Amino acid sequence: MTGGLARAGAIGAVNLRRHLRDRGNLFFTFVFPIAMILVIGLQFGSSVDPRLGVVGADSDLAAAVLAELDDGETDVEVVDVADLDAGIDQVESADLDAVVAFPDGVDASLLDGDVDVEVELVAAADAQGQELRTLLDGALSRASAPAAAARAAAARGADPTEAAAAAAGHVDALDRVAVRTVTAGDRIFPEGTGGFDVAGPSMLVLFVFVNGLAGSYALIVSRQLGISRRMLSTPTSSRSIILGEGLGRFVIGIVQGAYILVATLLLFDIEWGGLLGATAIVVAVAAVAAAAAMIFGTFFSNPEQASGIGVVASLALGALGGAMMPIELFSDTLAAAARFTPHYWAIDAFAELIRHDGGLADIWSQLAVLLAIASVLLVIASWRMRQVLTRTR
Repeated sequence: MTGGLARAGAIGAVNLRRHLRDRGNLFFTFVFPIAMILVIGLQFGSSVDPRLGVVGADSDLAAAVLAELDDGETDVEVVDVADLDAGIDQVESADLDAVVAFPDGVDASLLDGDVDVEVELVAAADAQGQELRTLLDGALSRASAPAAAARAAAARGADPTEAAAAAAGHVDALDRVAVRTVTAGDRIFPEGTGGFDVAGPSMLVLFVFVNGLAGSYALIVSRQLGISRRMLSTPTSSRSIILGEGLGRFVIGIVQGAYILVATLLLFDIEWGGLLGATAIVVAVAAVAAAAAMIFGTFFSNPEQASGIGVVASLALGALGGAMMPIELFSDTLAAAARFTPHYWAIDAFAELIRHDGGLADIWSQLAVLLAIASVLLVIASWRMRQVLTRTR
């Protein structure tokens, strides 16, 4: 038994080195999944901090507006811009989401009661730009409210200085009107769930499976070169060969899953829940993906065919299992069908950790299903491997 495991480990190490030597594999293992998480996370509502360019930031009005934006609820990155044309160029090139220009002498104009002060705003047509436009409209209204009140009082005969002082003393009254946003009906996701929290687990599961099945060609190449048959002529059983070949895919899956966990935590601030639970899911997903790759490697005889069909099958199962669209958006019939895919159980386990603050004890049933699938696939692959290697040509 010990010798069998040692031989399986040696076979797995060879497969792992073979995978890492191919630079194309490195791109699809480490780069492409993060890019997909970024794109899909933004589609589901997560966002990076909006960038606002400001022209004339040294005016009192600009300082008041920027102070209104710095309310602790919205993170806006403010950038000083030389002039409006330069700001427009940066909006067009997506370096800024919007630019606001305060005219020269705006503070003096307000003190003189000039009601025609124009503050120009250019915002991108995307969600970030429109969000900044809404925020600036509110900030400008609040920042200019005392001056407007003083002008109105002066127009009715009040002393301008006394009116300005009185208006400044009632600024706090603006805070007496509070706007509260509530959601009617049931939420699709728990409050606080971001787009990256939805996209991260789905893409992790999807790409571990895609990468695993795409690597099924390695087993076929070993068979074609006669390596597997020669190994079977030694005290190495077909089960050890399958375990060894699968071990390489298993380790690659764990490395890829761990990398996505850490990278998305640092880049997108995804809270994956308990470390133990997240690690257990990655291990289970890698096990199923490796076992599925062994199935493909024993039932196909053409490596390109196995790899291509493996990718297509993985994408199809991923779509059905909720890796491309949240299960919460599925119809009841489709959601029931999704339970026949391993992707569903893995994504459901991650959802329990991330959205419901679950722990390892809360995902034991999902882990059990995944490990059961992996065990059945390995048994079938071992049986099939012996058939392939012992049949008479």
